[in-house]
Amino acid sequence: MDWRCLKGDGKRFFELLKDEVIFLFVIGNTKTAEIPGITVAGANPDLIRFTPPADVELLHYGECKVIPFPPATPDGKPTPAIITYTALRLTNVPFFAVDSGLMVKPNVPFVSIDAPVGENIEVKPAMNLDDVEKAFKNAVELGRQISKLADVLMIGESIPAGTTTALAILRALGIKTMVSSSMPKNPIEIKEQVVAKALKRIEGNEDPLELIAKVGDPVMIGVCGIAIGSNKPVILAGGTQMVAMSHLIGRMKDDVDIAIATTVYVANDSNALSHAPCPVIVVDPGLADSTKPGLRAYAEGFVKEGVGAGGATLLAYVRGFSKEEFLKEIDRSYETVIESKL
Repeated sequence: MDWRCLKGDGKRFFELLKDEVIFLFVIGNTKTAEIPGITVAGANPDLIRFTPPADVELLHYGECKVIPFPPATPDGKPTPAIITYTALRLTNVPFFAVDSGLMVKPNVPFVSIDAPVGENIEVKPAMNLDDVEKAFKNAVELGRQISKLADVLMIGESIPAGTTTALAILRALGIKTMVSSSMPKNPIEIKEQVVAKALKRIEGNEDPLELIAKVGDPVMIGVCGIAIGSNKPVILAGGTQMVAMSHLIGRMKDDVDIAIATTVYVANDSNALSHAPCPVIVVDPGLADSTKPGLRAYAEGFVKEGVGAGGATLLAYVRGFSKEEFLKEIDRSYETVIESKL
């Protein structure tokens, strides 16, 4: 099956996507990504800060501006933005980039919520609480206003090392699980070491914004704020990071209508999805049958999700494209976006 409900009433959200949808991409940086071995979201460590802006540039133009080539793992696995770019190209759904703590600004139109860049949570608090609260208010207002234009909002993200900060939030909330990874061998030891040091800052009974400020990342501010501000249902397009954010959202406001849409590759990699406090939809982009080795690698445990790829795939299926048709278009995007740069 092209998609399935892992838990909850995912069918209702599938039907909602037949109506007016706006896709938002909340992008930012955490210096936690500078810890050696913690992420492969960039061809080398110096390029990691460029990954989020390059991702949204690819969505707009089919090419990147801040770097001369699309983001990739060190051995050449392409960004999941390729999948999302294909879905947006086919469905013509409107989308917006949201600067939620970027080191480098993209060369595309974007909305800023004035969030700070996240610090390395291993050695210091992620952000100043006052800065978090101000940015959160901006994100809530953005969600309130933009939800007037759609029947459902879909929110994706791009932040290297976001699964580590998500793990810190989940552990701070008392949820014992492991997050996914962009690598087949999840660097669990590194993540556990970082999170253990970060959690020493938690004194108990902190509210969600305090937790984000102490051990989270700036993208959490944008995603949570937009979802809480929205007057329409929200689909969080992402993997285990969205599990952490769905818990934060629920603790801030208990009546937000949310679901998570992610890829089968995340579902096969982590049990964190079973801890989600909301419906979870799992989608198969069919990359195991791709003609491109870089895309087949997703089914072999690399990359797996990001830049809203699972939600974007679901959107393409809702709008009438079969898995086979969509895969053919992803391969075509790979040829024009990746192979043409080689």
